[in-house]
Amino acid sequence: MSFRQLAFKNVMRNKRTYAAYFLSSAFSVAVFFLYAMFIFHPGVTEGVTKEMAKKGMTAAEYIIYVFSFFFVLYSVSAFLKSRKREFGIFIMHGMSKRQLNTMIFLENMIIGFSAIITGILVGMLLGKLYLMVGSYVIGMEKPLSFLVPWEALALTIAAFTVLFLVISFFTSFFVRTNKLLDLFQSTSKPKPEPKTSIILSLLAAGLLIGGYYLAWTANMYNIGYRFFIVILMTIVGTYFFYTQLSVFLLKMFKKNKRFYWNHTRLITISDLAYRMKDNARMFFMVTIVSTVAFCAIGTLSAMGGSKKLFDERAQIPVVYQSSDQNPNEKAQVQAIRDDFNKNDLSYNEIKVTLIEQTGKETNKKVELISLSDYNAMAIAAREKPLKLKENEGHYVSTVTYNTFLDEKMKPITLSESNLTFNVAKIIDAPYFSSGMIGYDLYVIPNELYKQIKNPTSTTHYYGFVTKDWVETKDIGLSLYNGEDGIYTGNYTSDPAFYFSSAGYDYNMMMEMYRTALFVALLVGCVFFIAAGSFLYFRLYTDLDYDKRQYQMIAKVGLTKSELNKIITPQLVLLFFVPILVAFVHSVFAFKALQGLFEFSVVKETAVVLLGFGAVQVVYFLFIRFRYLKHIKKAIM
Repeated sequence: MSFRQLAFKNVMRNKRTYAAYFLSSAFSVAVFFLYAMFIFHPGVTEGVTKEMAKKGMTAAEYIIYVFSFFFVLYSVSAFLKSRKREFGIFIMHGMSKRQLNTMIFLENMIIGFSAIITGILVGMLLGKLYLMVGSYVIGMEKPLSFLVPWEALALTIAAFTVLFLVISFFTSFFVRTNKLLDLFQSTSKPKPEPKTSIILSLLAAGLLIGGYYLAWTANMYNIGYRFFIVILMTIVGTYFFYTQLSVFLLKMFKKNKRFYWNHTRLITISDLAYRMKDNARMFFMVTIVSTVAFCAIGTLSAMGGSKKLFDERAQIPVVYQSSDQNPNEKAQVQAIRDDFNKNDLSYNEIKVTLIEQTGKETNKKVELISLSDYNAMAIAAREKPLKLKENEGHYVSTVTYNTFLDEKMKPITLSESNLTFNVAKIIDAPYFSSGMIGYDLYVIPNELYKQIKNPTSTTHYYGFVTKDWVETKDIGLSLYNGEDGIYTGNYTSDPAFYFSSAGYDYNMMMEMYRTALFVALLVGCVFFIAAGSFLYFRLYTDLDYDKRQYQMIAKVGLTKSELNKIITPQLVLLFFVPILVAFVHSVFAFKALQGLFEFSVVKETAVVLLGFGAVQVVYFLFIRFRYLKHIKKAIM
């Protein structure tokens, strides 16, 4: 038998243990290949959303590749440790260290090339569907045709071949063969009593509680500097939670004799302490990887709820604003009216005038609107009209958060007109965006407004009100488009006018959101499947040891129902403790992120977490069935 045949037979003999690792690797290759197909597809031409999709998928390629490297490195090194007894037999029959390394290298490359081929084939099978969905997400009129760019194929094969070659080369040296006896006793040595430190256990609790507190009390003003502190505290706290605190708590339970010395709990809890200690690093990685997946997908899903925010701020969905120096104002306004008529959208038009003056106290420009003009806009936007006293003004806030609002309450004296008014109140007017208003805006009484002299500039504001604001995405596109538009070049190149369409902005935001979610969803699935692979691997590498253990217990009268009572709680804790901790991490992360959004993320967050939880339950039931089947077969 040649070395290649031996390596192949070894892989096939251990296929049950390698299954989850192989499938996870193949899935990573498939996702990487799908992203590459989209990036190199000739049909993906220039455009804001398309360019963002390309950049997002390119970033995802790097993330998947780096993650795959560490995932494969950890998995392979763990597999080798579980096969020490097998390697001892080969060495006892005359296999040299070099031959053993060659065999391990070939085994890894067999699995690696199989994963690459399988991943590419799966990618090709799903390619048509992926390109169709991707075309819809980025707003293409026609779906991308099915095409496998040679660049995508070459990049995927080359990238993962290098990955598996490098890891196979280095991991073949991980197996230490100095003492043959150690290889044979690797699975039969009695495990030492798990040791814990009270100080490190308290540190774990303190770091997690402290991190949760900082995340829960975060707002948009302090989340910037708290962000990395919370992440560091959570990561370190999670590591010590599994290596110290969890084992410490299990030891505390063991001291409670009434609880511990109760039928099958004796076996369940004593075995759990060893499992928690042995699998601490694996649980840590599963928790962190799952948390990243939950947060990424949950945050992007929550952004889908931003339509409520647009509903609140789209009372006047289409806004055109022009300076008095703009010679094309009439033509541009008429173009907007024509767009409404072409799209069969009914609308009401409002026109108001803003006057610019200089504040004597600050020597800064301010903009002024009369009470009657402001109330006309308020009524059109279904808001209550204002009432002002003589020489009284209201400051119009165009942003939700402003730490300098108190300064706006001081009296204003207009230098050009020598008029003074008191600022009685700060009001929120969402139909005035910060992009429209270049300076501080104040509403003043009509009588005071008429007395203004020598305005430094005058601005005409046109508001177009329609119920179907989402349909306004095509209104005013001629102002954006240089070839068909009134101006040459992008609208931002000429400061003479400002145009805003809530429908257009919402449509662009949703396309970008869908693109980001589309990219993040597959990356999140890669992370989640890898987390499941870690759990599967640890369970099945311990299967032979568990069989021997339960065979001995069965000799003293262990029944099948008692076996279920022992194994099920252990599997529940092993499968769901990392996911539950990841859920808790994610909840506090979402609470911190809530401070950055002006809309609730609770519903979308709950849906994402429940979705992942449901998948984990199905996975648990499947593995539990298979695991119990193997154990029962061994003890019968």
